[in-house]
Amino acid sequence: MKTRQSGFTLVEIAIVLVIIGLLLGGVLKGQELIDNAKVKNAANDMTAISTAYNSYIDRFRTLPGDDGPLATLLARGGPWTTITVAGNANGVLLTPVASVFTNAAEEDSFWQHLRAAGFVTGDHTVVGVAALPRNAFNGLTGVGTGVTPAVGVAVNSVCMSQVPGKLARALDTQLDNGVPSSGSVLATLGAAGANTAPGAAAATYVEGSVYTVCRVL
Repeated sequence: MKTRQSGFTLVEIAIVLVIIGLLLGGVLKGQELIDNAKVKNAANDMTAISTAYNSYIDRFRTLPGDDGPLATLLARGGPWTTITVAGNANGVLLTPVASVFTNAAEEDSFWQHLRAAGFVTGDHTVVGVAALPRNAFNGLTGVGTGVTPAVGVAVNSVCMSQVPGKLARALDTQLDNGVPSSGSVLATLGAAGANTAPGAAAATYVEGSVYTVCRVL
């Protein structure tokens, strides 16, 4: 007697492979959409902070964070009556590169002032690292002096930590020239899971690495 072997036909196997291909394509496309959304969100946040910084200067004729003394700020009323820090009003924003993600010096007052003025959302009474906004990559957003540009007069910059290499390149390309060591956007090689302070600019972007990306305010 003949025995009949059971199994998949070539047509059935082909159908399964097509379905798997469609599922993988959908997952990859979905991840790409998520990544693009993160880059766009980060670019918008950097632009919004830059706009808030310059709008503050236009309104108060001084730098956010450097504005002071405290008595003058408290006298403005409204949210200003509950702020706790002020700058020394010397015309310079004291935010050393090393303290970009520790919220020290006048960076603490920087966020309080922008929030009290209504230019940035968030609780204007919070101080320290807790006052730093989270970015789209689950890192921190901070400000520092002397981070950018690579050559020339040091200026105030807004920085984001823990940016994956592929997305750091996309963010740099959207805002500048896509090169981590030149232009108005610079990037420093960071450590995974850490908020690395800006330092020497990286030579290139590597997809498996993370970066701290800074842009001129």
